[in-house]
Amino acid sequence: MKTKLSILLVLLCFLNSAVFAQEKTKKELKAEKAQQKQKEIEALIDSKNFVFEAQKVNPQGGRVIILDYNTYFLKFNTEKTTSDLPFFGRAFNVAYGGDGGIKFEGVPENIKIEKKKKSYILKATIKGKDDVYNITFSIFLNGGTSLFVNSNNKASISYDGEIKAPKANESDKK
Repeated sequence: MKTKLSILLVLLCFLNSAVFAQEKTKKELKAEKAQQKQKEIEALIDSKNFVFEAQKVNPQGGRVIILDYNTYFLKFNTEKTTSDLPFFGRAFNVAYGGDGGIKFEGVPENIKIEKKKKSYILKATIKGKDDVYNITFSIFLNGGTSLFVNSNNKASISYDGEIKAPKANESDKK
């Protein structure tokens, strides 16, 4: 009887060690994926060429608005930055029949990148057709990003989303 009990205990120990080994590899894989994502984000910031996809809008003095369909973006590039973001808030000086969004195309100036502990801050100024936009990205190492847009003709607004590498056909069309 004692031998059967001791064999059963040995088998249970082997099974437990196999389960712990699997958990450890899952944790290692998760940490490895996080490390890989961090390297990708740092490469995007260093290249100053990425696409911000807005998922939420935080208008000044309003509620958070969740955006559907991921159709709102800001393509950041040192040669040409293009934006098509929605705007909710107070506009001070807008042309009659204006589009109403944060839509511009221009060359970013005064680009500054600051590294924090777990994030990066990227600031730039872009002169659009009718306005000047000061943009500030808070980019976290997991890809999550906050974008703050300050304009001369509209109230400040911020967006939450993520940055990604531009698709091959998008970067060819610069």
